[in-house]
Amino acid sequence: MHFLVYESVCSFKDNIDKYHNRDRGVRLKKGLLITIDGPAGSGKSTISKLLAKKLSYLYLDTGALYRAVAYQVTKRGMSAAGEERIADLCGRAKIRLHCVDQAQRVFVDGEDVTEKIRTEPISLLASTLSAMPAVRAALLSIQREFVKDGGVIAEGRDMGTVVFPEAEFKFFLEADVGERVRRRYMELVMRGENVDYSSLKKDLLARDRQDRERVIAPLRVAEGAIVIDSTQLNTEAVVNAMLAVVAKR
Repeated sequence: MHFLVYESVCSFKDNIDKYHNRDRGVRLKKGLLITIDGPAGSGKSTISKLLAKKLSYLYLDTGALYRAVAYQVTKRGMSAAGEERIADLCGRAKIRLHCVDQAQRVFVDGEDVTEKIRTEPISLLASTLSAMPAVRAALLSIQREFVKDGGVIAEGRDMGTVVFPEAEFKFFLEADVGERVRRRYMELVMRGENVDYSSLKKDLLARDRQDRERVIAPLRVAEGAIVIDSTQLNTEAVVNAMLAVVAKR
């Protein structure tokens, strides 16, 4: 299985261990770097994981890093704190990512927060924090170290534009608002959460505004990126379209 542990202490001294794929006999080696950007609810996570599995690549959910910081900020009652205090918190936080067969789990200071960071309040705060230069600078080094050997599917909102402009393949996944809200609603209901559809739509639109209008690294289509509208497509169809593009290399 693929197993990767990333441990960082936000000045972010790196500790990455990669092992070959013992189940399939596939040894991790330098491969392609593929980015998938897009708004909330466009299907990025599901599609990125499946594409990583198809290619036997590692999966990097960069949003989980911002969510992990948002979780710590919330837990410590620092939501209203200024950027300097939050940057200081980053300097003391320990974030670990475990990837097993393309499934990523997130640990903050030893606590498994994988499910806890998927709430709407955390999502909104993560979007706000992602506009802070100090937070972005801290997490940027993690993301770039993660992909140094290639063979990675990097999912986020500015992967192809800012973090990995050198990526061999860039995709931008979109879907209409109604479909994105429906997907997010079903995802939360399946987790057993009590969700108000109207509030969820309001939150998603707020995230869209924050992501698209922020001064630093706004959500936009990267130069050379292939745009895929997933509104009418299922997961397999989107992944197959991406594989067809990669196969032409």
